[in-house]
Amino acid sequence: MNEKKTGTAEDIVLSVSGLSKHFRVGKRTITALADVSFQVKRGIVTGLIGPDGAGKTTLMRLACGLLLPDSGSVTVLGLDATRQPLAVQQSIGYMPQRFGLYEDLTVQENLDLYADLHNVPMKERPDRYDRLLHMTGLAPFTGRLAGRLSGGMKQKLGIACALVSPPPLLILDEPTVGVDPVSRRELWDIVYSQVKERGMSVLLATAYLDEAERCREVVLLHEGRFLGQDTPQAFSSRLVNRTFTIHPRGSGNRRQLLRQLRDHRETVDAIILGDALRLVTRTSMTPEEAAGIFAIDPAQWQLEASRPRFEDSFIDKLEREKEKEGGGGSGLRAIKAGAVQAKGDGPAILVRDLRRDFGDFCAVKNLSFTVQRGEIFGLLGANGAGKTTTFRMLCGLLPATSGTLQVAGHNLRVARAPARARIGYMAQKFSLYSDLTVRQNLVFFSSAYGLSGKRQKERIRWALESFELTELQNNESGELPLGYKQRLALAAALMHEPEILFLDEPTSGIDPLARREFWGHINALAAAGVTVMVTTHFMEEASYCDNLVIMARGQVLAAGSPSELTARFSTPDNPEPSMEDTFIHLIETFEQQEAATGKTTGGRP
Repeated sequence: MNEKKTGTAEDIVLSVSGLSKHFRVGKRTITALADVSFQVKRGIVTGLIGPDGAGKTTLMRLACGLLLPDSGSVTVLGLDATRQPLAVQQSIGYMPQRFGLYEDLTVQENLDLYADLHNVPMKERPDRYDRLLHMTGLAPFTGRLAGRLSGGMKQKLGIACALVSPPPLLILDEPTVGVDPVSRRELWDIVYSQVKERGMSVLLATAYLDEAERCREVVLLHEGRFLGQDTPQAFSSRLVNRTFTIHPRGSGNRRQLLRQLRDHRETVDAIILGDALRLVTRTSMTPEEAAGIFAIDPAQWQLEASRPRFEDSFIDKLEREKEKEGGGGSGLRAIKAGAVQAKGDGPAILVRDLRRDFGDFCAVKNLSFTVQRGEIFGLLGANGAGKTTTFRMLCGLLPATSGTLQVAGHNLRVARAPARARIGYMAQKFSLYSDLTVRQNLVFFSSAYGLSGKRQKERIRWALESFELTELQNNESGELPLGYKQRLALAAALMHEPEILFLDEPTSGIDPLARREFWGHINALAAAGVTVMVTTHFMEEASYCDNLVIMARGQVLAAGSPSELTARFSTPDNPEPSMEDTFIHLIETFEQQEAATGKTTGGRP
């Protein structure tokens, strides 16, 4: 299927025809785009969807006249992006992944700078600023340095700067990566307000497949090739009778069932969602047929049909593309992890009345929770909730101001070194050495964890084979696609076979296939007895956890299993709330209470 949506010239704001672009990286030639053609209609939001390395950013840069194509053409608002790049750039709004905010300038100074760049008349600026600041919630923070804003607020300021001179076409390259669900929803409200009020056209790339369903149309890319264009609903409808939910009836082990499903040749996708599992099959079948084919024990599990989602169809399409290329099965294989022998009894992590102050600012306030051995435990919260600060204290990288902090049986206030020897840590941002090769990074980190000789060689061989890095072992890690960087970072954190693994937003920015592969590894580690603690902004990933805590302003708002938390906020209007519904409800209720008591000036800086 290679659908191309067409319309009259007046209906089209962006037209891509036969577009190809190649890059030289070292001695290799990388094809970023190969003969891509599609059109973007006026007055709607069009999603640009594809895995890491699909060519989304390259295509957007070509559309903005920032790159020259090797062949083909891009027409933007009737302008040739190759021959008239300056005219295109003056006519559109563009927000790249790393938007060019000046962090040492205030919010107001950033707006002034972009108004100057777009020649916005002085008399029009006050009204325009008022509208943008109100729309983004930045009005209380005009005097604050951009570098001191949260991730979500920075993204809102980026959009505000792109809208200082309202463009007929707004191009956004993954604007919601790394921001919490509340901020994501607010960003979408901003986008749709412009579409509704001004008839603005929007081309938006996103790594969140639930966001694709908010787009009127989506364009699918894979490894630089066009795969199709249609409405999200049209793509989803092709998977009727192929999507199922499996609910627990007895005491069945969901991770064991997940491995059983993922190993089956009829499986396209299988993921954990709270207590249940979601299954996508290769062919249409009834629930009764599926239960028989996958050997589902009716005493332990109930399998029923469920409504297809766009994400299901996207994964299905990518898997079939991989099969066409001779890639064989789906990327569902998980690493082999040796069983972990915990030293000592008791919980893996014990936190009681934990507090961390930075001068007069309290980042973490009276935080308490317990993580059992072999558990996947989630730490959720809006940007600035104190998650990373908590992680750094748990890893022994930051001392607590007060409270009890016990990890792997060691009190971190008096025995940080023994505790650190038994934990692995994967930071929020790629923290390996970009100018070292894959192998050199593995050698360095294994040595740092005290490995040497035969044992070190065995673990490096295990890492290269398990994470499919063998062919890339001599590449500089800074040149790797984001998904492979994440593989390498996880491999480095596992070199010494830790009892406890800390993952700080490990899948931020990587594509859905890479996320599924990553969580396949995490489930395998948990099944082997590794305790995993994770922060994430993907609410679906929160459902993979056994238990979780939701934080705001350094304190706990709610704790429990995903199913317990969602059930707590069930209403007649929304009898089965999602994890995202639950999260947003908790954060908004908390902020309303804070505002009512005068503890906050509004917004989440």
